[in-house]
Amino acid sequence: MCFLHNGALLLSRHDQFLLFASIADNKGPAGKRTKTKNPVGTSATLGNSSPEKTSASKNCGKNLSSYWLMKSEPESRLEKGVDVKFSIEDLKAQPKQTACWDGVRNYQARNFLRAMQLGQEAFFYHSNCKEPGIAGLVKIVKEAYPDHTQFEKNNPHYDPSSKEDNPKWSMVDVQFVRMMKRYITLAELKTHYQAHKTTGGPLKNMALFTRQRLSIQPLTREEFDFILSLEEKEPS
Repeated sequence: MCFLHNGALLLSRHDQFLLFASIADNKGPAGKRTKTKNPVGTSATLGNSSPEKTSASKNCGKNLSSYWLMKSEPESRLEKGVDVKFSIEDLKAQPKQTACWDGVRNYQARNFLRAMQLGQEAFFYHSNCKEPGIAGLVKIVKEAYPDHTQFEKNNPHYDPSSKEDNPKWSMVDVQFVRMMKRYITLAELKTHYQAHKTTGGPLKNMALFTRQRLSIQPLTREEFDFILSLEEKEPS
């Protein structure tokens, strides 16, 4: 939301955050995440903020968002011969129900990963499937650090232009919190979004519809709370 004050254009904290990230690079690929399994020896572990976080990650957002939506593909799909399927059920099956969120190859989505802080919550969103929607909740248990898949030549997310002493891509570790009490479909969210654009409701600017190609999206507290409230209601 923006408004005028003494002739100057002012942006809300949420819009400032989105603007900052989009300025970083708005020409990259879609950045839809396709989770690959960790190689032996690189399984996700609980941890605090990594010292490898860059100054850009420290400055990106500055707590302007504390809630997130993270997309992953729950159905099998081969990319360069590798099945990139990773559902919330797959996360639950991991040791300590924890895994790294690798494979993001869009600068804006990467900047959102770098803005995440320990303990923040995110919706686990099933994308590129028959019925897209929010399946459950996860929390951030390790802040941004270099994504190992950018250096692995046999990985579908390999990036030969990225250097180990100056990596382009980051990931975080997430841990399963719980399943949603019911699956919140994209179609249901879209109905509320369209209504809220007219009424000024909580989802009126939701990034899922205004920046739908991004695999990592910030949520306002109002958006997060409204979506949680849908669990207790019949689908609209």
